[in-house]
Amino acid sequence: MTTQQKKEIPVPQVEKRQPIPKQNLRVPGPTPIPPEASEAQTAPMINHRGPEFSAMMKRITLRLQYFFQTEALVMTYPASGTGGQECAIVNVFSPGDHVVSITIGNFGNRMAKIAEAYGLQVTRLEYPWGEAAEPASVEKRLQEVAPYKGVLLTHNETSTGVTNDIETLARIIRKHNPDALIIVDAVSSLACVPLEMDAWDLDVVFTGSQKGWMVPPGLMMIAASPRAWEAYKTAKLPRFYFDWEMTRKSLQSKWQHPTTPPLSVLYALDVTLEMMLEEGRQAIFDRHQRAGEYVRNRAKALGLDLLADHQYASNTVTAIKVPEGIDLKVMLKKLREEEKTVFAGGQGQLDGKIFRIGHLGYFTEADLQSAVDNLEHVLHDLGYKG
Repeated sequence: MTTQQKKEIPVPQVEKRQPIPKQNLRVPGPTPIPPEASEAQTAPMINHRGPEFSAMMKRITLRLQYFFQTEALVMTYPASGTGGQECAIVNVFSPGDHVVSITIGNFGNRMAKIAEAYGLQVTRLEYPWGEAAEPASVEKRLQEVAPYKGVLLTHNETSTGVTNDIETLARIIRKHNPDALIIVDAVSSLACVPLEMDAWDLDVVFTGSQKGWMVPPGLMMIAASPRAWEAYKTAKLPRFYFDWEMTRKSLQSKWQHPTTPPLSVLYALDVTLEMMLEEGRQAIFDRHQRAGEYVRNRAKALGLDLLADHQYASNTVTAIKVPEGIDLKVMLKKLREEEKTVFAGGQGQLDGKIFRIGHLGYFTEADLQSAVDNLEHVLHDLGYKG
């Protein structure tokens, strides 16, 4: 193209920027963050190759190990939970490897799709959305589909509000395949509900900053067992940005990232980890259990039907069936615009059939009470008689 042929690109005519509204954000992520985390992000930028950053990364990494309950190095990447799924797969498998994917919802299916995209042979053990993986049937199916190199699991399925019994499932996997690589998506469970990486003999566990860690999106945290590191040595899938060894070397030698880190998110995480330690790990679990029970009981008191079976209902997100005669889009719009309360809709096959209330990370009892009070008010406005 010659200079004469070039066209002037006009200044875009866009909506004027508006202040971000203050809302009772009750989606499963991103979640609200405490004022201390917001304030931390206003700190000046520092050299991510300097001593201040190294000191911060050492604090963060060692404290993450405590919450992962592992002696393994917890590596951090600028990414989301989906990045964690891809990072886990590309570092331990090779093209053609047979893996079993135990799926109970949208995010379990996503990890299976990533494995398939990288040329793995994937056998799916699928359970109805709203149900957990049933241990006895998992055991039977694992025997039928053997041999396999790894098993992909979701701890807490955000799309359905269901928590898998990972400890029991891992024990079953080990019983029949002691060398299997157990890969766990703990994006919406870690730091909220019990998960013990080493004690449960899990091989790869990853999570995301925008859930229970009380900080903005942008950081993925992942840990690998000695068994996973052995698998890494022979894994043939392509990787560069997510290469574990590059990250491990940088952390172990300098307490730094091999690439540019999300400084502001790390500032916030440095603060929230201190807050979490002050609250206490078991106290955090207890708080989330109370929150889950409160939302479920309030929903049932309103005559609403829950998607998840009580035994496996999540303490971080509650999925509720849309009552007959209620237009979900209208309900969510009224909640957002009139009550300044934001819930999430359903995903995939549950789109339009459920809505989800997040109760993880930073919240108070008053936040949850207000959210459900507003739900009750809007439902009655729409003619709900439950």
